[in-house]
Formats: sequence, structure tokens, C-alpha cells
Amino acid sequence: MLLNNVGADPPRTIQTDVLIAGGGPCGLMLANELGRRGIQCLVLDPKPGTAFNPQANATQARTMEHFRRLGFADEIRRLGLPPDHPTDIVYMTRYARDELARIELPTAAQAVARIKAMGGSWSAAELPHRVSQKFVEAVLRKHAQRWPSAEVRYGWKLRDFSDNGARIEATVEPGGGGTVETVHARYLVGADGARSQVRRQLGIEWGGTTGAKRQFMGGQMFALYLRCPGFHSVLRHPKAWMYVAVNHERRSFMASVDGVSEYAFHAAVQPGEDAADWTEEDARRVFAQAVGQELPIEILSMGTWIAGHALVAERFQHGRVFLAGDAAHLFTPAGGLGYNTAVEDAVNLGWKLASVIRGAAPSALLDSYEIERKPLAERNTGYARRFADSIGLFTVTPTLEEASLQGDAERERASRHLNEHARLEFNIPGVTFGGRYDASPIIVGDGSVPPPDDPNSYAATACPGGRPPHSWLEDGSSLFDKFHAEWTLLALGREAPLTAPFESSAKTLGIDLRVVRLPQPALLDLYEQPLALIRPDQIVAWRGADARDAPRILARATGRAG
Repeated sequence: MLLNNVGADPPRTIQTDVLIAGGGPCGLMLANELGRRGIQCLVLDPKPGTAFNPQANATQARTMEHFRRLGFADEIRRLGLPPDHPTDIVYMTRYARDELARIELPTAAQAVARIKAMGGSWSAAELPHRVSQKFVEAVLRKHAQRWPSAEVRYGWKLRDFSDNGARIEATVEPGGGGTVETVHARYLVGADGARSQVRRQLGIEWGGTTGAKRQFMGGQMFALYLRCPGFHSVLRHPKAWMYVAVNHERRSFMASVDGVSEYAFHAAVQPGEDAADWTEEDARRVFAQAVGQELPIEILSMGTWIAGHALVAERFQHGRVFLAGDAAHLFTPAGGLGYNTAVEDAVNLGWKLASVIRGAAPSALLDSYEIERKPLAERNTGYARRFADSIGLFTVTPTLEEASLQGDAERERASRHLNEHARLEFNIPGVTFGGRYDASPIIVGDGSVPPPDDPNSYAATACPGGRPPHSWLEDGSSLFDKFHAEWTLLALGREAPLTAPFESSAKTLGIDLRVVRLPQPALLDLYEQPLALIRPDQIVAWRGADARDAPRILARATGRAG
């Protein structure tokens, strides 16, 4: 529990291990990672509660594997669309008119059934899930609040902070005004979004590119959260999860939130327009342009945002302060990579903070956070920019909608490009599973070379620094389900070498290590070595033929040695 020391005079002082500014997916995921390890943390967010607007709409497979690790992947998969609702992405001239391209993807129910038979690039414990962030945040909050050591406060904001080298001293206050409180924390994590107060107070600048101008997904965008019960009645083609309107008048995309009547609609703002001043009448006009006819809608919320960012903070750490999520990297949301990258920031940082706070690792371990996550942020923002270019730089003219031979030819051209684009942006196992930490000082390399980084294909490899190869076992369970919550040493094959050196070294170093013995020859073939050390974030830290160097390997993997 958090320890509250209330003196005679306000403000009272709260003692905690980690102060987390921001209660979005990144901050809440970090609270779960810390809470399950018994680390005291306090999450602050000025909003009254978790997100009302849908925001991100796609949870990638790797994120679902982490939710599975924490025990609530099934709960997440039951939310959002009905289990039999299509998750296709369809491209149309306008929603009520011609279909140009489509990528068919499994429903939530089909994903559960199919995953155990899938191999190759999609050999995984989980498939992606199409669910709005508003539902995910509610689940993350519920589970975070179940941990006795975690406190989550919505309606509270970080006012200021200082790092005196020994601890963080911060003042926090209710968003509507009220008694200011002082927080003493060992560490501060700024997961407070694109306009991060934490990043600005530290003076950390953005690197990367911004201001990309495209016909679509570049510049000002108009966001509309709406209810439209009559939408399916005007569709001339099978329903989908996401609908993309491709025409010269109003480019847009729209994701189904509940599979019934709620939608998250985003439209490009044309040169000369300023959506900041648009009224509900304007919103209805713009929606009708994308549909191709007027439909009654209920407007739940509306606003604007800017597409065209591919930004990464110049630093992810300053002393006892860390940046994560949108405070550390800002995406154009092509491919849905921003929220998923934020979740993995929390996964990476969580076990490291816990290890240091519990005394199982030196503070030098925390230096690996930026070394590992900053290149991944640069990689992922680069992929998102590539996806945005593919759709946004595709030129659309009025000819596309003409009833003429020229119109037929233009629609054929669009169909070819958009079918190719759909597979580029939405079939991305390489992006999802292929992120690696090869340059990390806490990865013990073995001289092997990982496969090329390709967004649309993934070759499983146990080369240290990446996600462990996955397999389904004879009992129907996932290999990943056998991993320990902290460190795992896989001992593979019928004649696996002795593991006692790892077990004794782990005990000496205070590392929570479990040996998992699996005799199946296929697993030995998959990992190519009989021993593999798996980190708490399910990354291969080392693999090898014997345990002779166990003390050195564990020391390096926990930041004790170079």
C-alpha cells in the first residue's frame, strides 16, 4: 500500500516507488506490470476517467500476447465487436457506393479457433483484435486497481516535479482545484501524451519528421464519434470493421466501435478549410460526403487532430525520469502502431524498474530502457510513415467516380493499388513480432544473424534479442503459457544439459528464475540450442549449448556487467 504521512499542516506527503503521469494504455499497463510485482505506484491523470472517445482501434497480436501473459487477453477479446462481426478493411469510393478493395480478416471467434492451426509468420499465442481503446483502458484500469500496491487517481494532475538525484519530489493536485499534495517517489514516468508536461519540463525535444502533406493522412483531420443505426442499410457490399472512403471530395476512414451503431469517423480536411470551427451541421455535411448520401446521426463527440507526424523524443530518460508512450513517440496512426508501441514501452520498463527497486539488479539496468526502446520507436514510426505514404499519396481525381470507360480504368487502377496497400498496412506480422534489441548491452549475443526486418513477413528465430519462437504444445497450451512470470530458462530436448549453474547463480543474485524442461524434439529444432534464457518481457536474452557461463550471462542480462 502507499504510505501516507499526514503532518499537522498541508500538504501531506505521499511516499511511493514510481509516480506515473498519465492514465492511458501506457500508464495503466505500467501500473499492472509494477503492481503484480508488489511495487508501489501512483497513477495520475487529469481526465475524470478512462477514455470516452474510441481513439486507437486495433490491438496487435504482440500486445494481445502481453495481455495473455497478464491474464486478461480473453476478457479483452470479448469486448468491442460481436464475436461474429467481420473485421475486414474495405476501400470504397463512398461508403454507400462502389467497393474498390478489401482485405478479409478473421472475426474474434474465428481468431480463437484458427490460431492453433496457424504457422509461419503467424505462429503466435494470439491474433490481433479489433477493439477500441476506450474498452481496453477500462480493463487495464480495473486490473491495475486490484493490486494493493497500485493507486490510480483520475481527476488529478502533476503540477511540477524535481529530481534531486536521490528521489523525485513532485506536487500533485485535483484537476478542479483543491488541496495540493506532495509526492516523494524513487522514479517518475511521463506517460502523459503528445503534449507531455514531463517531457517539456525536462527540455527534451522531438527528433524525426513532421508536417507531412498528403491528400490523406497528412495535415488536419476531423474526428467524429457518432451513432448511426441506419448505416448498414445503405451498404451495397458486405459489412466490415473499417471503411475507407477514397474520392476527390472527402477522403476518410471509419471504424466500427460496437458492431451495431457506433463509429469512429476521421476525415481529411481540405486545403482552405479549418475544422476547428466546424459546427454539428458541418459534421453532418462531411459525414454525408463520405457516405454518398445523408443519414441521420447522433454526434457523441467531435474534434480535430494532426496527421503527418513521425516523431521520437531525443532522449527517453533523464536521471530518475523516464518517458513512455506518446510522450516519447508520436505517430500518424497508419497501421495502429502508436498504442501498441506504448504498451511495449511499459512492458520493457516495468520489469526493469521492479528489478532495481527490489534490489535484484543495479540501477544501470535502467539505462537499457532507452537503448532498447528508442530504436524500436524510430523503426515503428518509420513503418507508420511508409503506410501513410502508401495510402495518402495515392492521387484521387473526379474521374474515379465517373460512369465512363475512363472511370472504369481509374477504378481498376485504384483497386490494384488499394488491394496491395491493404496487405502492406494490415497484414504486418513482421512489424508485430519482429522488433529486436540487438544493440542492447543486456542481450548476450551468440554470433547469429536475425532474419531481415520485413513488415509483412516474420521468420521465427531464437537469435538473442527478439521475441521467442512460439509453438503450441501437445496439451493444447501455448509455449508462452509455460514461461515464468519473471525469468525462464528453457531446457529443451530429451538430453538437455544440466541447469544447476543457472539456478545457483540466480539464487546468489536474487533473480527469480524457473527452469522449464520440455523434451519435444521440435522445440529443440525451433530454438536451435538446448538452453534459452527468456526475460520477464518474453525476450530471448541468451541461448547456448551448456550452462558453464551462467554467472556471466545472468550478470550481463540484469545490467551488472558489460
